[in-house]
Amino acid sequence: MVEIVKVEKRRDVCRFIDFANDLYKDNAYYCPPLYRDELAVFDRKKNPALDFCDYQLFLAKRDGKIVGRIAALVNYKANEHWGYKHVRFGWMDFIDDLEVSKALLDAVAEWGRARGLDKMNGPVGFTDFDHEGLLIEGYDHIAPVASLYNYPYYVRHMEAYGLEKEVDWIEFQILEPFEIPERMERLAKIASERSHVHVDKVHSSKELTEKYGMSYMDVLDAAYQKLYNFQPMTQRQKEYYRDIYFPLLNFDFVTIVANEKNECVAVGLGMPNITMALRKCGGKLFPFGWYHLLKALKAKKMEHFDLLLIGVRPDYQNKGVNTLLFTDMLPYFKKYGIKRVETTSILETNTKNQANFEYFNKIQHKRRRAYIKAI
Repeated sequence: MVEIVKVEKRRDVCRFIDFANDLYKDNAYYCPPLYRDELAVFDRKKNPALDFCDYQLFLAKRDGKIVGRIAALVNYKANEHWGYKHVRFGWMDFIDDLEVSKALLDAVAEWGRARGLDKMNGPVGFTDFDHEGLLIEGYDHIAPVASLYNYPYYVRHMEAYGLEKEVDWIEFQILEPFEIPERMERLAKIASERSHVHVDKVHSSKELTEKYGMSYMDVLDAAYQKLYNFQPMTQRQKEYYRDIYFPLLNFDFVTIVANEKNECVAVGLGMPNITMALRKCGGKLFPFGWYHLLKALKAKKMEHFDLLLIGVRPDYQNKGVNTLLFTDMLPYFKKYGIKRVETTSILETNTKNQANFEYFNKIQHKRRRAYIKAI
């Protein structure tokens, strides 16, 4: 018999996090989360998304042993923005047992119905900055820190529960050589002249803030407003993501495009793949995890790189401004000896974003899915 237990105490949140790491401990492709950040996600004092979201964590137990986990979530701002009443589910992991997955999903459905919600949707997080989408293709590729990994049997469990596809994302791996295509270089020059924009290479998080304040976060917020499950960021969210992510970056891989008024109109950034560093330390900074992470983040040579995001202000979209981001980044790929670049998840319907990679030697190697079901 499966018992569903609510997670109420911090030590049980730790068990919730540990379960996934234990489930995947022998899997060569899984990327453990940074433990400190994972704890912060569920801390109402630290995660600004919890100013307008609610959640409940559940553990599934059998004979006293944890056999699964799930988070029931509701983002009230997103529900209001899109005009729906969805309960989300995320952080779902379980042994290959249909009784376990059904009990976990039933707990989410019951929690959602009690709050007047009428559909369940997932796997997704509180916001687009959390992991989203069940991996349905590409199980033999290393997971970047920015995306989910799961066993193939999860798909069978989703379908057995009656969940249906709502959206798919695809991911590309871009392979060397990283020469700037002649056509892209030409388009970048035309975009620069016609739209009066230029690349502004900043060298630190401090310099970025001094020059542009929070406007680069405003660009991302505006650029992503039409994407799946979008929710406008609050000021506190913008500051939170700035403070967590930007101080870690190698600013060779941060590109800002500015206009003649020195306003930020586009931003692109990426980072070295740190999956192996996180695997070495199990996602924990102490006692020696910080060393492995710092070594990976500050590496002068690397083979595997993760492209995290590209955003162009809506009034500068469809003008070729995105080509300036790539013509700036490509020489750094060569400088650091990068062999392959992993894109983030791109909605299969987002042909504009997919077109960014049409110039390159690439393979579409992963696909992930968000499901939905009436409750």
